[in-house]
Amino acid sequence: MGRLLALDYGTKRTGIAISDTLKIIANGLTTVPTHTLLNYLKSYLEKEDVECIVVGLPKQMNNEYSDNMKHIRPFVNKLKSLYPTIPVVLYDERFTSVLAQKTIIDAGLKKKDRQNKALVDEVSAVIILQSYMESLRLRNN
Repeated sequence: MGRLLALDYGTKRTGIAISDTLKIIANGLTTVPTHTLLNYLKSYLEKEDVECIVVGLPKQMNNEYSDNMKHIRPFVNKLKSLYPTIPVVLYDERFTSVLAQKTIIDAGLKKKDRQNKALVDEVSAVIILQSYMESLRLRNN
């Protein structure tokens, strides 16, 4: 049974989250420098069974794409060509950074840890993945 993998893609860093095999819980995996992301994914996908990759879709409040879409679209196309058997899904990531910051604060982390942008990116990926899995459950009920 494969897992779902989510990416909070950024130009500098990308947060990565992974589901359990039952696709109930999303967990933070890591944050990697974006220029090393494809190498990281290659290594990870050789070892783990991933049945779908969820990439955060950068939308603004007016429902238009944000500037980061110009980086995400070529990346998604590259993923699809490298891994044609793994579906790649774009999923709305609005408010994930804000929710990630709130989650980190609510967890009681020290100010220094709250300023760790890599942690924010990883938590954002978790939120994207958990939201995606919830949407699947709602669709199937």
